[in-house]
Amino acid sequence: MSAHTQTAEKGQNTTLLCQESYVCSGTDEAVFECDECRSLQCQRCEEELHQPERLRHHERTRIRPGHVPYCDSCKGANGNIMHASMMGSRQIAAVRCQVCKINLCVECQKRTHSGGNRRKHPVTVYHAGKAQEQEEEEGMDEETRRRKMTEKVVSFLLVDETEEIQVRNEEDFIKKLDCSPDQHLKVVSIFGNTGDGKSHTLNHTFFYGREVFKTSPAQESCTVGVWAAYDPVRRVVVIDTEGLLGATVNLSQRTRLLLKVLAISDLVIYRTRADRLHNDLFKFLGDASEAYLKHFTKELKATTARCGLDVPLSTLGPGVIIFHETVYTKLLGSDHPSEVPEKLIQDRFRKLSCFPEAFSSIHYKGTRTYNPPTDFSGLRRAVEQQLENNTTRSPRQPGVIYKALKALSDRFSGEIPDDQMAHSSFFPDEYFTCSSVCLSCGCGCKKSMNHAKEGVPHESKSRCRYSHQYDNRVYTCKACYERGMEVSVVPKTSASTDSPWLGLAKYAWSGYVIECPNCGVVYRSRQYWFGNQDPVNTVVRTEIEHVWPGTDGFLKDNNNAAQRLLDGMNFMAQSVSELSLGPTKAVTSWLTDQIAPAYWRPNSQILNCTKCNTPFKDNDTKHHCRACGEGFCDGCSSKTRPVPERGWGPAPVRVCDNCYEHRGIQLDVAELPSDEEGGTLIARKVGEAVQNTLGAVVTAMDIPLGLVKDAARPAYWVPDHEILHCHSCRKEFSVKLSKHHCRACGQGFCDDCSHDRRAVPSRGWDHPVRVCFNCNKKPGDL
Repeated sequence: MSAHTQTAEKGQNTTLLCQESYVCSGTDEAVFECDECRSLQCQRCEEELHQPERLRHHERTRIRPGHVPYCDSCKGANGNIMHASMMGSRQIAAVRCQVCKINLCVECQKRTHSGGNRRKHPVTVYHAGKAQEQEEEEGMDEETRRRKMTEKVVSFLLVDETEEIQVRNEEDFIKKLDCSPDQHLKVVSIFGNTGDGKSHTLNHTFFYGREVFKTSPAQESCTVGVWAAYDPVRRVVVIDTEGLLGATVNLSQRTRLLLKVLAISDLVIYRTRADRLHNDLFKFLGDASEAYLKHFTKELKATTARCGLDVPLSTLGPGVIIFHETVYTKLLGSDHPSEVPEKLIQDRFRKLSCFPEAFSSIHYKGTRTYNPPTDFSGLRRAVEQQLENNTTRSPRQPGVIYKALKALSDRFSGEIPDDQMAHSSFFPDEYFTCSSVCLSCGCGCKKSMNHAKEGVPHESKSRCRYSHQYDNRVYTCKACYERGMEVSVVPKTSASTDSPWLGLAKYAWSGYVIECPNCGVVYRSRQYWFGNQDPVNTVVRTEIEHVWPGTDGFLKDNNNAAQRLLDGMNFMAQSVSELSLGPTKAVTSWLTDQIAPAYWRPNSQILNCTKCNTPFKDNDTKHHCRACGEGFCDGCSSKTRPVPERGWGPAPVRVCDNCYEHRGIQLDVAELPSDEEGGTLIARKVGEAVQNTLGAVVTAMDIPLGLVKDAARPAYWVPDHEILHCHSCRKEFSVKLSKHHCRACGQGFCDDCSHDRRAVPSRGWDHPVRVCFNCNKKPGDL
């Protein structure tokens, strides 16, 4: 009721009052309804108003409990029904306008009080009692009862123009349909060119002319995406689609969306207003049939098995009704009454080499409109007849309909590259197949869309060509191939039976090996001093395979001898460092005490920081204040200043916070350093200079060590300078967080995400090495 809904709510009245206010001033309860006066009247007003001779014969009805008057705008001065073709019968009033003094039904209120000053008129809302509603329903004919059932039907957006489903889940779908979850339904959809009146056709075929689906006289299409509504009379889900040949940015996605709707439909109406049937109609239905059989039948069967549905979704495709409206030309078959229109349609399909094998039936229903409006009664009877036929397509619950649409949307989704499409067909394979292209030969994958989510690899029917850039060769053992087996082999540093160090020694002497799981070592690159042949000519076969985006190469350099040597040296250095850590700390502390000034507290006596009292651990460094000689942690002795009274000057040296604050206090002569202490002080300065020099040398050695690591890195490893954060937990690498490579995938990880150990034979690591969590979870050999 738009703007006056709030006013109407204030005027609600459960007791009907006199509307004449002739005697009672509108305060008495209404007893009569007078059709000629078009008002409710109390006892006193009815007697006074009808005393004149000309008013005594007015038809008056005594009001019973729960009575609601009829709409005054739906009947003429004599009570004759106006616009009966649109309303069907006298409508019960919904409100009474207190300014116009008339009763209005919902339709008449929208028609007369939706704009201008009347929009602000106060109204009183009527509430029909259950007794009257039952009485009205009992007195209705079948047609009126059906109209009443569709009064509250509204449409909703099911799928938008980008193929995104706009209902959250199965329950939301059923709620928007406003039907029972156990109700068995069929699906009816409509197709056709933009502007041919598809929404108007659905409104008059299923909802008696009510604008359930939006219509518009504007040039722009009023239906964008896919809209749905529930017809409670015929128990069908009615689907309205976006028109063909309309202006859209996502032409390919819109076309693919139409086929998804067709796949879940039981009956399809193809609406055309052309005076003659165009070839586009037959081409569309023929291509849709081919695409349905090629791509959707298999997926619908898989959905039936995956969801445990007891309803076959793909026994046969939907039935088709071609609704043809003409103005100046005759209907199909009218020139030859002996020929059935359906036979003429089959002949047209055959001439165009289009075979609609997927559709269970194709029917023709035509109407010639000499004068508007269009007659939809023939289409309505044809639809009802097809819906009653359950031999090929049986009704199903709304949850099954939603699951089928959801499965198709998940499978066939994503952008469609324009440069890969074949525009000779309405539904080319590119709409439904994987968009990945081989990097070597440029051919496309022939698997269904999103097959990678199910672990299905890419596949192409055409042969690939070799590319040096990708080295897309695969070696297979020739001896096993001759015995009927196809076993892949890769060049690697050492055999699986060799220990790491023995394998390195053999590699240095006789080169890389090729090892077959069944035949053992079949090839060594430097087995002889001279005359070593290429393995392709002797022990292996070569196959060229496709290179798909996001996949690893094939015969990458698996000669990891240099990296294995570095790993071994790092392990030895780490072991020696850990074992010698205790003695080294003890020797260092003793040497420090030997060259320390006399006023410094010995390291063995410093257990806690003098200021913050934090205990020192094995790896913590103790710092002496050059002024007081006590031991501090780094945080409590980070200040620097000259201490000339102790012989430290003029350069600044480390002091604690307390001595830094009392920098103006001078020491007594007795506290000045003696000659012996001066010599010790010189030794301490020399020791610090040597320590700083060695630290600079070690830092300078880090640069060539990094170069050595890059040179030893296997080809499939990601370079260190490209690794900024852990590939798993996304932590940023820093000086304190080291980088580690997974020996299987070659990505960079922190130690927490790659502490598992496992052999990686495909990369030449036959003994347990570092792998990440994801690679460790993979079954079988890596």
